[in-house]
Amino acid sequence: MPVPDFIAEVSSNHNRDLGRMKEFIDVAADIGCSGIKYQLFKLDELFAPEILERSEEHRRRREWELPVEFIPELSQHAHGKGLKFSCTPFYLEAVEILRPHVDFFKIASYELLWLDLFKACAETGLPVVFSTGMATLEEVSSATGCLVDQGCESITVLHCNSAYPTPVEDANLSGIDHLRQQLKGYAGSTNMEFGWSDHTVSPGVIHRAVNKYGSSMIEFHLDLEGEGAEYVSEHCWLPDQIGEVIRDVKSGFAADGDSEYRISKTERPDREWRADPQDGLRPMKHVRDTFGK
Repeated sequence: MPVPDFIAEVSSNHNRDLGRMKEFIDVAADIGCSGIKYQLFKLDELFAPEILERSEEHRRRREWELPVEFIPELSQHAHGKGLKFSCTPFYLEAVEILRPHVDFFKIASYELLWLDLFKACAETGLPVVFSTGMATLEEVSSATGCLVDQGCESITVLHCNSAYPTPVEDANLSGIDHLRQQLKGYAGSTNMEFGWSDHTVSPGVIHRAVNKYGSSMIEFHLDLEGEGAEYVSEHCWLPDQIGEVIRDVKSGFAADGDSEYRISKTERPDREWRADPQDGLRPMKHVRDTFGK
């Protein structure tokens, strides 16, 4: 099992500031992420007009829109830092806008029932990642089938709880294995991976998702210093928090070694200082004979 991809979700914490958006990329690279992801939506194509008419709270989200003209520069900056660049499309036209710039598409849990969006993403030929929050198994299977039917060759299914934040006891990480088992019928048609989209901000949950349930991708919400628009919802990690988790996970994988049992280079010099089999005393007798001479 390879080291999982850690994908930093900027979401709406960018505050529409290009410099701040680039800082997210720099920080994500510094803490060991594999990629970074933004969201592309137009409020008028995200919520029904009657909701916007009646809800000032929803209208305020217009301030969270990502300016389309920033996307090429963000993609270039991410690639320059060695990161995969992705963005979630929330309207059909966004798919074509993003297509030249993203390494994969991510479809959010709230859009899981909108199969036209899945179809549009799949038809680009790019890998597709989607989250399963709030969905039934039948709904997840339908979305997966749509991607496969459209020829998508790389699918990553992220188990997710869409509560912001998610209580640890509601994470239900065993759902990753259940999804893997139930969707195995599609594995012959496409490269399929499974992972975890986090809203718990719990190191233990991340470690468990990787080490127990074999997550190949961990998506998490990132903020720089607690001043992003979504940080107040308590589902966002700060760089030092998630950076430590990423380092620990990678350290654990580095400890795997290979499949061969052998004496390590670092312990080899101490072999002569083991108890001699004849009298049980340390070091070996031939070492005692020359010790200190």
